[in-house]
Amino acid sequence: MLIGDVARRSGVSARMLRHYESLGLVRPTGRTDAGYREYSSEDIRRILHIESLRSLGLSLREVRRALDDPGFTPSELVDDLIRQTRERIAVETALLTRLSRIGAAEPAGWEDVLQIVALLQALGSKSAGRRQRAALSATEEVPVPVEALVEAALSETDPNVAGALRWALAQSRDGGWELLAEGLDSPAAEVRKRAVQSIAEIPNAEATALLRDALANPDIVVRRYAALALGARGVADAVPTLVDMIVEETNDADAADALSALASCYSVAEEIATRLVDCLAHGTLDSSARRRLAQALADIPGATASRALAELSHDEDRAVALTASYIVGIRNAR
Repeated sequence: MLIGDVARRSGVSARMLRHYESLGLVRPTGRTDAGYREYSSEDIRRILHIESLRSLGLSLREVRRALDDPGFTPSELVDDLIRQTRERIAVETALLTRLSRIGAAEPAGWEDVLQIVALLQALGSKSAGRRQRAALSATEEVPVPVEALVEAALSETDPNVAGALRWALAQSRDGGWELLAEGLDSPAAEVRKRAVQSIAEIPNAEATALLRDALANPDIVVRRYAALALGARGVADAVPTLVDMIVEETNDADAADALSALASCYSVAEEIATRLVDCLAHGTLDSSARRRLAQALADIPGATASRALAELSHDEDRAVALTASYIVGIRNAR
């Protein structure tokens, strides 16, 4: 078969076939009387083998070794090809992500594109100061795409930079709800924590809805952050978690403040008081927990809270009794 026929049937150009020949990869078995290259069926089979190996990413030098060196085993080379391919995919994925973010920002011109690229690079800087400045400038005339802000916020370890990123997200018109919701379900505890902290600083209905859902999150840290944020927003769904936080002495002062804010509504105040009293009724709490519950009852209006405090003023633990008595005195003086 002549070189033109081989090229048509194999899909390998005549020029490439000549290149293979020059490298010694494949040599036509014979020549015609006119001196033209003539390939046998075995030559064509080798060409197809060359193309198959090239499709895996092997260089021509590696292809030659694979075909001609009996001692050349594929395992090590294949492992190396897998590593190279993964690295290449990572680079291409990062490029695709960056292009998508630039497109989402709808730049008006190349100057906008350059500013966005500069901000994205700054967000990925090793310098915490540079990352913080980028976050603080993210709401200016050419904003950073919200996806980049969410990604940065979920991965940031520096507390100052993290705070700036959460602020930038709160100022953004698009809070990146889907990405933040995914963060709440991340297998990494730190990412879940950063996600709920970011959502807690966004003052709108979408964030509140996510925080409500977060009250059922399997991660207790997520539930606690969500409860504190919801308490500040006047959402009574947070009451059970806030009460548990006081009992467990976890951010108990903040939880008590949140309950106090919620207690401005009479029906919620009764729910809070009832839950606090139910905790006391178990009889298994130590004295420090009873004292914390007494302090939490101080700012809860209503008869239920007052009766509980009166009973606590006779507690067997002197510190609990004195705390409750002091609170009762203040309430009676109002």
